[in-house]
Amino acid sequence: MAIMERGNAHGEARGQPSATSAGTSAATSPVTDQADDRETRPGGGRTYGDLLGDPQIRRWLERALLGVAVGAFVAFFFGLQLGVTAALLVVVVDVVRRARTSSSIAAWQKSSAAERRTEKQLKGLERNGYRVLHARAVPMDDEGVSDGRIDHLVIGPSGVYAIDSEKWDKRLPVRTLSHRKLFHGPFNKKDRLDEARWEAEQASRIIGAQVGFEVPVQASVAIYGPAIPWKVMRVRDVDVYAGNRARGYLRRRPKILTATDVERIYQAAEKSLPPNYPE
Repeated sequence: MAIMERGNAHGEARGQPSATSAGTSAATSPVTDQADDRETRPGGGRTYGDLLGDPQIRRWLERALLGVAVGAFVAFFFGLQLGVTAALLVVVVDVVRRARTSSSIAAWQKSSAAERRTEKQLKGLERNGYRVLHARAVPMDDEGVSDGRIDHLVIGPSGVYAIDSEKWDKRLPVRTLSHRKLFHGPFNKKDRLDEARWEAEQASRIIGAQVGFEVPVQASVAIYGPAIPWKVMRVRDVDVYAGNRARGYLRRRPKILTATDVERIYQAAEKSLPPNYPE
């Protein structure tokens, strides 16, 4: 979860247009002409510009154009049948690729690629009794180190986890020192680990107050990019592992919560930790 500055968008109030003079004919008004023209268009008055402005329609149009271009190229050199097959394959591959990289949560479409990759892994755990909340807000610390958001809050049979997804430069190695320091190349990640731990502690305190008993929340960081030379390493009380191990990290732990516990904690977390989606 990257630390960022957020700004508020401010819109200016718009005044009402002045009334037209008595000598101005409504029939000559460009707004009236446009409205009348739209009423005569098929499809409920949507113009071609409106259709192209629809993200889904525009995406399918782009797929179709790319498929036609690739299909025509292949057909020219290898025949019509292979050209049609290539065109269809291009469309299918693009549909699958976008499905894998898009978020299942509409309001979280601006999440990072690392967050979406972790989200996909966690979704597969739902059938094993896990519940997941994404982008949940927690209070910032006094020094403003934490940006006040947990990327993924996971509640399941093996416990409660606050997972932050990170994309680091794959060219720099990752190493630890005495389970107290984490380095990415020459960069000390102490602040990043302290941030993750602080967020987990805040989630534990807030959820515990809701349910009336202690709810430990384990902080962890899922790293994408560089090779991680261990399966799971606890550094400064934060579990650190390669991003593609997120699902295995949770499943291999012993069960400590019942289905009733999981649901109760999930409901409390959903109520007390509101969503904080990227803007």
